Amino acid sequence: MNDSVLVVGSVAFDDVETPFGKRENALGGSAVFFSMAASHFTSPRMVGIAGTDFPEEAITMLQHHRVDIRGLEIVEGKTFRWGGVYHDDINQRDTLYTDLNVFADFKPVIPKEYRQTPFLFLGNIQPALQLDVLDQVENPKYIALDTMNLWINTTLDDLLTVIGKVDLLIINDSELVLLTKETNLLAGLKKLHTQGPQHIIIKKGEHGAFLSYNTEIFYSPAFPVKQATDPTGAGDSFAGGLMGYLAACKEINFTTLKKALVYGCVMGSFVVENFSTDGLTQLDRKQIESRYNALRKLVTI
Repeated sequence: MNDSVLVVGSVAFDDVETPFGKRENALGGSAVFFSMAASHFTSPRMVGIAGTDFPEEAITMLQHHRVDIRGLEIVEGKTFRWGGVYHDDINQRDTLYTDLNVFADFKPVIPKEYRQTPFLFLGNIQPALQLDVLDQVENPKYIALDTMNLWINTTLDDLLTVIGKVDLLIINDSELVLLTKETNLLAGLKKLHTQGPQHIIIKKGEHGAFLSYNTEIFYSPAFPVKQATDPTGAGDSFAGGLMGYLAACKEINFTTLKKALVYGCVMGSFVVENFSTDGLTQLDRKQIESRYNALRKLVTI
């Protein structure tokens, strides 16, 4: 089976500076990074919004990588833009500006031909919009959700409603504490499972990720790279690799989820080595499998 995966999220341009260089007008956004990573496993479908400044070469590149962009709305105005500077500790960054532009009025419309897509990834957008997407799709097989502390602090009720409707929640450890008021990982996971999601992934950046499947826990370290040049988009690429792999599986169980987690870590490792989506554009499956096998050795006794 090789089912498709639908992603609803942001399309952006980034101005990024790290200790290892800088890149202006870099293609970014959660939907873009997710789709590029997922495209190495399946044919992702993207729903997002961009302005008339979105270049034709970006559209061509996405199509070349099997990304179905019929759900990408191009409207008059400028595309969402973000600028940031990373510290010497590349895990820390300062946001210089966030210009929502056309993204400020984003109202996701799921094309009719997308509504029965079996796998759905709700990118990091307002929970009310995520709920609207859920109202438009038809009996998806598996739903994953990403969120952030902004929505936890400002729209918690809507967010908890979404969380109660998904199969997989992907957050980081600080967001787990915010959601559950528990500082212990296991206690936080136990409480969060009672709110709906059967599966939870806790992202820990350069330290990998935890998977909680009912009462079972699995951990994968991040793939060790020689130099992390730009971590922008690593989390969305992680999610893209994970969901892309699941979409290619015959069934979803603890074994396939563990493998998906490792593939997610692998895809994140490729994106951090370069700026923008550069680390995902020249990949082949042989390179992905090589890192997957190397990472599996790190977690196998």
